[in-house]
Amino acid sequence: MQTPILKMQHITKEFTGVKALKDANLDLYAGEVHALVGENGAGKSTLMKILTGIHQKNGGTIEFMGKPLHLKSPKEAQDMGIIIVHQELNMMNHLSVAENIFIGREEKKLGFWLDDKSINQKTAELFQKLGISISPTETIGNLTVGKQQMVEIAKAISYHAKIIIFDEPTAALTETEINELFCMIADLKKKGVGMIYISHRMDEIERITDRVTVMRDGEYIGTVNTKDTTKDEIINMMVGRVIYEDPKTQSTVSDDAETVLQVNNLTMYPHVKNASFSLKKGEILGFAGLMGAGRTELARAIFGADKPDSGTVFIHGKRAEISSPMDAVANGIGYLSEDRKRYGVAVDLSVSENSVMPSLKKFSSLGFVNSAAIHKVSSEYCEKLKTKTPSVHQLVRNLSGGNQQKVVIAKWLIQNSEILIFDEPTRGIDVGAKSEIYTLMNELAQMGKSIIMISSELTEVLRMSDRIIVMCEGRITGELDIKDANQEEIMKLATKRESAG
Repeated sequence: MQTPILKMQHITKEFTGVKALKDANLDLYAGEVHALVGENGAGKSTLMKILTGIHQKNGGTIEFMGKPLHLKSPKEAQDMGIIIVHQELNMMNHLSVAENIFIGREEKKLGFWLDDKSINQKTAELFQKLGISISPTETIGNLTVGKQQMVEIAKAISYHAKIIIFDEPTAALTETEINELFCMIADLKKKGVGMIYISHRMDEIERITDRVTVMRDGEYIGTVNTKDTTKDEIINMMVGRVIYEDPKTQSTVSDDAETVLQVNNLTMYPHVKNASFSLKKGEILGFAGLMGAGRTELARAIFGADKPDSGTVFIHGKRAEISSPMDAVANGIGYLSEDRKRYGVAVDLSVSENSVMPSLKKFSSLGFVNSAAIHKVSSEYCEKLKTKTPSVHQLVRNLSGGNQQKVVIAKWLIQNSEILIFDEPTRGIDVGAKSEIYTLMNELAQMGKSIIMISSELTEVLRMSDRIIVMCEGRITGELDIKDANQEEIMKLATKRESAG
């Protein structure tokens, strides 16, 4: 029987008295794609940081290629062929592709001058082997995220990688780029490279992995063969309970429900073209479409973050003049951005400070801020939304993605926003937290809040929406009642280009 190239057994790790890993195990074979899954905080990243020399373990054993492994730095791991491709790519945008690949390993001529010709040639040879069509001299900042990721993978291969760790590699990729990545992974598999694949996307795990190891609360739960198990079984192992993801089959909104938002002929060329739609009280209105369809741009224009060229917005039947986010907030609109850390929360402020950011005037008088009232309301919403945090004084950067999202939701609920725009509400969030966000959105709709939900996950759109609007190249190409919607109909509308009628 084949011997694993990697064996991590009974790994423990403590941080100032907190056990991040209690009894973690993982093994990996050459030419295997092995998924490592678990909710945020399950210990996946800590285990990988130990494997790559960033953290030192407190207990347990690691064997690599049949020998004990004791890494003291990431460079030692790199030199041994253990490479990680991070979710947030670590590239120098002003340097060329070749310079990024060989940074720190540059060749010199005459002992002084950098030999650009040599690294360009080596990069070209490397790309030819991998089937990558990118110029070695191209500036890395000019490439798409998908192409940058291919460069990062090529860099890993240039270290003669025996193990590559992919951390949420498809989070910011288009469907085409994902397919290209999976082709590269299949090729690496044939070459005998062992790969650890960390992802929250169950469909990807089913598609490309051989085995799945599940972690929960820092502990090893089990390892299963991908082909012998189901998505529901893996999720159950991850969260310790069954999570149902059946699509919605019937709208919960009555035909005579009030129209709270009406958008007419909104244009922001070239991103949005003559878009018109309505939103009813208590409705979850899903927006589907491929990347670049204009959904986020439409949402930002409604919220006043970007200025449209033309079009009108009515709220409760009255024309609303929205030229800034402040105007939108005053009109009862809250926006949960797809880029949570950039636009949703101030990560270096506390939970309570983030929670009252749009409504600070409510908690201040004569220049004085009522700290006790802020503490009380933010604590109440932490409890209502089941936000996991030691206290409301905790910095938001120390929360998981799902709990950061709950802080953003609390922010708009405290402001008493009637219309909530959720842009990619579960991006980068584990399945357990996803389920909690879904439950919360349904509860908000039942309370009479009206929700626009933009999502690139068709299963999410079908699960949550009462009605679905589909966009392609800036235009609204169709509208589907949830009872008539399926993935095929959505994709037909999502690819209905103007030239094709």
